[in-house]
Amino acid sequence: MSGTAPAPGTAGQSTTGPAFLDVSGLVVEYPVRGGVVRAVDDVSFTVARGSTLAIVGESGCGKSTIARSIVRLLRPTAGRIVVDGTDIAGLSERRLRPMRSRVQMVFQDPYASLDPHLSAQEIVAEPLRRRGVRSAAERRAEAARLIDRVGLPASALERRPAEFSGGQRQRIGIARALASRPDLLVCDEATSALDVSVQAQVLDLLREIQRETRLTYVFISHNLGVVREISQEVVVMRAGRLVESGATDRVLAAPRHEYTRALRRAALDPAVIRGRKPRGLVAAVSPPA
Repeated sequence: MSGTAPAPGTAGQSTTGPAFLDVSGLVVEYPVRGGVVRAVDDVSFTVARGSTLAIVGESGCGKSTIARSIVRLLRPTAGRIVVDGTDIAGLSERRLRPMRSRVQMVFQDPYASLDPHLSAQEIVAEPLRRRGVRSAAERRAEAARLIDRVGLPASALERRPAEFSGGQRQRIGIARALASRPDLLVCDEATSALDVSVQAQVLDLLREIQRETRLTYVFISHNLGVVREISQEVVVMRAGRLVESGATDRVLAAPRHEYTRALRRAALDPAVIRGRKPRGLVAAVSPPA
């Protein structure tokens, strides 16, 4: 599966083009007492430059484990993770260092992922220091530009995370990721902690940034509405395995796998809102995604 940079309004529609990210045969195992748990089992997909692939599934299906593997917070047990021609799956930390700025992550909980003791300016400026921007004045100016780019006022620069709303904190997280000038952004449930109106604003921001920069996104979500809004291609995960993939519009409109159909039913099931697991969904293996 692959895609080219999406034109405005093409979320959900399949795209074609050379792969920027090529994940093949990915396996991630965790040691447990008496053996191992295979959290990700032989998963393969591609994402074209400038397009968005969503990975969807219930909690524990392995989607966040895939996300952490792509950014190499986890070292996979087996398989390849090729970013713009370089397989990063088995690289040592020393050899991986030049690639880290190119692959960045936006986390689910913006408060937990931001240092509460630093101002927004300091949070955004830290990747600039690692990028080699030595002048403090240049770092301040670039941090101010990025804070403005994500829609926050200049007054936000000196405030700390506790002084922001959840949506504002997520914007700071996006600005921090952009400070590294990445080519690939992995968003791990980046809107799930936000209310619906703020979700829409953050999705709009991500789409605007993608149109301007041709950033490639991997978007992890359990929300099919968000998946439809943001992605051209989708991978459906269940218990560590890929069960269905393809153009988002096709997969969501006419799913071929029973589990995908169950996810679609669950999205409309009042029991989900009340916190009960609907029929047809089977709990996946630990550790949770």
